[in-house]
Amino acid sequence: MAAPSGGVNCEEFAEFQLMAAHASREKVIKNCIAQTSEVVKNLREEREKNLDDLTLLKQLRKEQTKLKWMQSELNVEEVVNDRSWKVFNERCRIHFKPPKNE
Repeated sequence: MAAPSGGVNCEEFAEFQLMAAHASREKVIKNCIAQTSEVVKNLREEREKNLDDLTLLKQLRKEQTKLKWMQSELNVEEVVNDRSWKVFNERCRIHFKPPKNE
């Protein structure tokens, strides 16, 4: 996939900017979710071994909150993706029909 030329047409915009940007952001968010899930799993295991450690409990709650925020961010990304494609289709439907793998 090459960068768009000087004058960006609808096809180049859809392929290079919209699809790539959405895929990239989704990949990053999912990677963060996976990493944070692993941290939460490890903290839960440690917490089961040491029920009296309040700093561990605090850290677990903090990581769980972070995980929930990241999961909600993935939902927000889906809404942004849908709205972006809606606007794109409204503006460029005459010039270009994107593939259906959005």
